[in-house]
Amino acid sequence: MAQTSPEQSVRPRVAIVGPGAIGTTVAAALHAVGRTPLLCGRTARDGLELSTADAVIEVPGPVHTDPADIGGTVDLVFLAVKATQVDAAAPWLAALCHSGTVVCVLQNGVEQLAAVGPHAPAGAVLPAVVWFPAETQQNGSVRLRGPARLTLPNLPAARIVVDVLDGTLCAVELAPDFTSVAWRKLLQNAMAGLMALTGRRAGMFGRDDIAELSLDYLRECLAVARAEGAVLGDEVPRQILEAFQAFPPDQGTSILADREAGRPLEWSIRNDVVRRRGRARGIPTPISDIVVPLLAAASDGPG
Repeated sequence: MAQTSPEQSVRPRVAIVGPGAIGTTVAAALHAVGRTPLLCGRTARDGLELSTADAVIEVPGPVHTDPADIGGTVDLVFLAVKATQVDAAAPWLAALCHSGTVVCVLQNGVEQLAAVGPHAPAGAVLPAVVWFPAETQQNGSVRLRGPARLTLPNLPAARIVVDVLDGTLCAVELAPDFTSVAWRKLLQNAMAGLMALTGRRAGMFGRDDIAELSLDYLRECLAVARAEGAVLGDEVPRQILEAFQAFPPDQGTSILADREAGRPLEWSIRNDVVRRRGRARGIPTPISDIVVPLLAAASDGPG
């Protein structure tokens, strides 16, 4: 009978809920260093595949589809479902979490605590900012087009994530001012909504008219972010635009992929949050007032 080393006996048990582009990247990062996680999702699969510039990583399955079949709780859950799928993922959290389980939310927006908190143990939800370009391919595999990095708030709960991902292809950094980091990423996500409206990829930001609109929109979002406590300079809108302009022209984003696939869009947590919080603070958001209804209609219909 194989012996278990002391290191293996204390290694945290980890689950990935939502093995899409982000979840597959984290699962592959863990598997590549011998820390294969439990995989949980809506669709049964034999395994996952991640392609990077240097390698193809195949993560063995199965992808479990029934919370009753997982065989106990885990110490860390990476929740990688879309914001529109949180309620549907609640049975997974109920089955996977014990009183000390940390739920690291790999999700867009600045409202992860409010969305996921009701479904997780008290005080266990850890928001994260995801900084990597991962795209699902037509065959179901995932392509990682750049370095993978997560930013977490500098809280005690983050320690398990740092330890679990130590030495993997996914770097982790702790931010003393997580609010500013999260809002900066939200500005980037909000602007990406323009790609869903046009049906175009990153090359569209090379157009002068789109660049001008993007800057105006980002400055509107910046005013709201600052009112919410983010410390972000006047240079941030230009930096975000230039980053999009530097992407390969064919690079997409998750909200564009959802639009192309006819899936619901995360318009509320990526775009409407700016309008909602702007209104609450008396800040005009004229561009959001146009962008949000168009995204909502593109997502939810009717028509």
